[in-house]
Amino acid sequence: MMIKRVAFLVMFLMATAMPAARADDDAFDFDNFAITDSVDADITTSPNSLNPGAMPAAVSGFDIAGIMLGMTFDDVYTLFADGGLYAPRTNDAVVYTIPADWRYNLDYECRETGVFMPAQLEQCIRTLAKNRGLMYAAEYHLVRATTGETIDVYFTSNETDNRVWRIEYNNDVDDTMGDDDMFENQRQKKILSFWSGVVDKYGTPNSGTDKWVSSTNSYDPMMTAYYGALELIDNGRYATDAAKNVTDARVNFPAKAYAF
Repeated sequence: MMIKRVAFLVMFLMATAMPAARADDDAFDFDNFAITDSVDADITTSPNSLNPGAMPAAVSGFDIAGIMLGMTFDDVYTLFADGGLYAPRTNDAVVYTIPADWRYNLDYECRETGVFMPAQLEQCIRTLAKNRGLMYAAEYHLVRATTGETIDVYFTSNETDNRVWRIEYNNDVDDTMGDDDMFENQRQKKILSFWSGVVDKYGTPNSGTDKWVSSTNSYDPMMTAYYGALELIDNGRYATDAAKNVTDARVNFPAKAYAF
């Protein structure tokens, strides 16, 4: 039933922008979905450096469990729809949001129609956002039940086709069951096994000892390895999407037709 409900909402979220309508024209129960406020991502924009003699890496072609930067939400959702190593987490696997500047626009629009009570105002905002393709799948969370590994996938808005801009992978490599030498020995062996697998798949880092970069521009795709974690990210894709939302929301703000 949950899959049917998610698929139903995705059809609306992927629709093109619709004409202005009253919020109560299409009542919808949002309680079955995780919807969070949009927040600015914490991204690093300091320049990258290449190790002496190293060449840029084809990071845009890297994948984590088959997920690549630039894939659409539909692509990723379909990838795990029929099972595999990973499955959507039990609760709130898909998290939706509305870009902040568009939410401000919709808040103004709803208030202009006389909606002020918090619950009704939120329903008005969410309904208009859904109908106009402004609410989108911002996160998709996966888990591998047998190992506890997790993958968190982050998407741009529908303004830029709802595409992957960040993938975060985590495992238990850095965890220990105690403080003595035996447990530390186990931890070091887990780290070695994980790191060997990382190098086998992606090659030797070309920026420092833990980073693969496409160029010295931090807005180009890059990947960073941590103890028990990988982050594959495209800051440029995120920045482009954020800027487009701000600009388009400003242009389309429903201001009154002032005459002077």
